[in-house]
Amino acid sequence: MTVAVSVPVHTVIDSPVGALTLVAEDAALTGIYFAIHRRRDRLPDFGELVSSSGLFGDAARQLGEYFAGDRRVFDLPLAPRGDQFQQSVWAQLRQIPYGETRSYGDLAKAIGRPGAAQAVGAANGANPLSIVVPCHRVIGADGSLTGYAGGLDRKRFLLELERPAADVEGRLF
Repeated sequence: MTVAVSVPVHTVIDSPVGALTLVAEDAALTGIYFAIHRRRDRLPDFGELVSSSGLFGDAARQLGEYFAGDRRVFDLPLAPRGDQFQQSVWAQLRQIPYGETRSYGDLAKAIGRPGAAQAVGAANGANPLSIVVPCHRVIGADGSLTGYAGGLDRKRFLLELERPAADVEGRLF
């Protein structure tokens, strides 16, 4: 009996926030990383470089639409690797609407762990799917910008990109 072994593959695309490395395995995205990514030493093996794939084409198109202001929700197969707590935080991140922000404490309450804001912050920082799982929408309880794997300049850029929707409701830092 032969067992199929899944091997990660990756590609690199240009974006307004610099080069992004898209990583996939088993027909699902497992990572989106900035060229200058915080904690780069902890990143997984990106696998083989491929120039094209249907999934990467869809991801590149949807990211392009997002950066053009034409997409607010991503529709991609995602398979981030993490423990159960991280998965619960990342699922909650996907519930933060475009143009809105939440604090770490808000997320902790939303997952039923109101005293776990620091643990939520650590899980948020370990999010492997930058932009698509919108960890950039998480800010400090006082409304300040806090750490981001791509750096605060990129976080500010992404929040500003989403600002027109937020200005209507007045919810963005």
